[in-house]
Amino acid sequence: MPEQSFILNGKKVTVDVADNVRMLWVLRDRLGVTGPKYGCGINVCKACTSHINGKAFNPCAVPVSKVKETDEITTIEGLPDTASEDQRGPNGLHPMQEAWLERDVAQCGYCQPGQIMAAVAVVRRAQSEGHEVTEEDLDGIRNICRCGTYTRIREAIRTGEQSM
Repeated sequence: MPEQSFILNGKKVTVDVADNVRMLWVLRDRLGVTGPKYGCGINVCKACTSHINGKAFNPCAVPVSKVKETDEITTIEGLPDTASEDQRGPNGLHPMQEAWLERDVAQCGYCQPGQIMAAVAVVRRAQSEGHEVTEEDLDGIRNICRCGTYTRIREAIRTGEQSM
């Protein structure tokens, strides 16, 4: 099988896996990174949302062969390291993760890693465009929460944005 290399949570990794294996399975089954969750496998539920080069992507829909050696994949496990020391909260977490705790967002928690990763990407995009997160930005988040904690998710995004 071909070797595939990329940067995962700040460290270069190499896996021996077929080109058509989806990144979600490479992360979970080959590399033991279980933050990205399997929900649908067809890029609909967004439970697996992670970042590639700082932008949200869904590894369930991306074959490992599409990831370049220089691509940086960040999962919820590596998210705290993307924030500066002074941005991290008392738990050493990324500001968005701290906001999630402060707002008591999670119920079952299954979708929360993907929700947080999507939220961070939305805030970063808004900041790069020079504006605060708008209702339209929040409406663009398509991650599914079966528990229906959408109101608390939106509140946490607003809280987290203030510390990012």
